[in-house]
Amino acid sequence: MKNFLLFALSIFFCTNATAQTPKYSESMVKSHGKEWSADKAWDYVSGLVAKTILMYCEQYPDDKLSAQAYGWCKVYADNAIDADGNFYNFKKGSLDNIASGKVLFDLYAHESSVNPAKGERYRLAADYLYNYLRYEYKRIALTEGKGGFIHKDSYPYQMWLDGLYMGAAFYAEYLSTFAPDDYEAWSDIALQFTTIHSHTYDAQKSLNYHGWSAKPSDANSFWANPSGAFKGCSKEFWGRGMGWYAAALVDVLAMMPREHPEYAAVVEIFAQVVDGIRRWQDPESGVWYQLLQYDDSFVSAKGHRNYLEASASCMFTYALFKGIRLGLLDNTEFSPIAMKAYDGLIATFITESFNGVDIHNICRSAGLGPSNKWERNGTADYYLDGSDVNIVSNEGKGIGSFIMASLEYEKYAESAVQTTIADPASKVMIFDIYGRRLHSVPKGLYIEVRDGISTKKLNK
Repeated sequence: MKNFLLFALSIFFCTNATAQTPKYSESMVKSHGKEWSADKAWDYVSGLVAKTILMYCEQYPDDKLSAQAYGWCKVYADNAIDADGNFYNFKKGSLDNIASGKVLFDLYAHESSVNPAKGERYRLAADYLYNYLRYEYKRIALTEGKGGFIHKDSYPYQMWLDGLYMGAAFYAEYLSTFAPDDYEAWSDIALQFTTIHSHTYDAQKSLNYHGWSAKPSDANSFWANPSGAFKGCSKEFWGRGMGWYAAALVDVLAMMPREHPEYAAVVEIFAQVVDGIRRWQDPESGVWYQLLQYDDSFVSAKGHRNYLEASASCMFTYALFKGIRLGLLDNTEFSPIAMKAYDGLIATFITESFNGVDIHNICRSAGLGPSNKWERNGTADYYLDGSDVNIVSNEGKGIGSFIMASLEYEKYAESAVQTTIADPASKVMIFDIYGRRLHSVPKGLYIEVRDGISTKKLNK
């Protein structure tokens, strides 16, 4: 009788809870994934969404949505390359256009598992991007910063935090997939991080300035500090810039050989970045501001208040949960911070709609220079008042980063679940270890009741 009761309770809960409370990753993919992936042009925003959809498909291969969503991403790539892996209209001179190439690795793996010949076009396209980045892409030639990838041709001496996610993370995934033992190339990746970090990290504030120019006197670097301890740095700590950087670090560390002599240096950089993430987390909401060192009492020249920003907050949450999963961060110390952040994402930025879910408070865009865009001067007023930094909803950088954060949260929740039965005869609720009710039921969960108190059991 007892076994029958337990079986019935588990079936009741799994049937009802999964139907009523879908995973947030699933809800976001279903709500906005197609419009930001299939039939979109090859750029880093659609590439981010497509990559995160493929991450969803890998994490939940048996979900009904996965086959459909995979098809959107395949269309996205197939619209950019021909059957022989040649790009129709690839624009050189920007790290942003490299980042979309991350979709090629997942497509190659999946298509090759079905038919090796079908995967070859994606391998060839990835080869092209890799060879272009490593051997042809422009780098800083000056002694200071030598070897660092410039952000764009129009920024000939500049490195931005954004660029590490766009270039170095693609570089690392290529090596991990096709050439894991190329230690010289891994050293080149480490160089990108050590170069930008050595120039942009402010240890007193535990934050990185958005960008750095090796030649601040250049007209395209009019925003750069001309002298002082942070010569060549931009003026502010922009949330999403550091979000890209944190995500790049944890992604690269997931793939970089641990025995590589420069692995420890990249780990140390990640630790310093995480110190800043923890320090500047808003204690009330659990998320982060557009300008990290200010709260909403900071007002721009045009009267705009600093605001809690979604994409940066999602990227920080992703980096925290993934860092815990990889063993880079102590679970006991950092899981409460990550959990508070994920709770904050849902409470602050997510609403339900007829589509499913929407995400709000996304900075549409922000950048530095060049000289034909003097408005992009790197000041706090620019990040709050600039014509290209308006606040939007359901934009790809917020959608993709929220899917990333949700997938990592769901992995964490599945590995650290506990059950609580309020009324064993009729009601079962499942919570993570910090008391947050889960939005999906981990696979393999069944329930054991002893004297009215439930304990977890997981079949893996």
